[in-house]
Amino acid sequence: MKNIVLIGMPGAGKSTVGVVLAKRLGMSFMDSDLVIQEQEGRTLHEIIEQQGTEGFLVIEDKVNAAINPKNTVIATGGSVVYGNNAMEHLSEIGTVCYLKLSYESIRDRLGDLAQRGVVLKDGQTLMDLYHERTPLYEKYAKLVIDCENKNIREVVGEIARIMGR
Repeated sequence: MKNIVLIGMPGAGKSTVGVVLAKRLGMSFMDSDLVIQEQEGRTLHEIIEQQGTEGFLVIEDKVNAAINPKNTVIATGGSVVYGNNAMEHLSEIGTVCYLKLSYESIRDRLGDLAQRGVVLKDGQTLMDLYHERTPLYEKYAKLVIDCENKNIREVVGEIARIMGR
């Protein structure tokens, strides 16, 4: 089976849903943020601090464009959609699934953005980021899963059903 690639805003539940979905479907799980940290030998926060936002995005695009797992649920970082190489590659190796949530739900779920490794430009607010990224998530998504007022089990069940598993 092809990979399933989860995209969406930070706090949308990509990693949490990914682990549960992988277990349910008998697939492997990969968190591309952890792959970046492993390859770079530093946290996302440290990379952004040392390389700046643009430097981080270059690294993220390069790492995501090179991963090539089989039969894996891949949870990506929220900013992966800025990388054309990465998104082209991920679209080729799997079904891209956008976990969609309202701005209010994302805001309520997120704590300290910097500690989460969220890529914000100077002066950019979470709302600005939400409005900037939403069209990109929709552009790349083969599947859009509305996660509003749904628990993890419901989201996983919906993806599994759509994927015919």
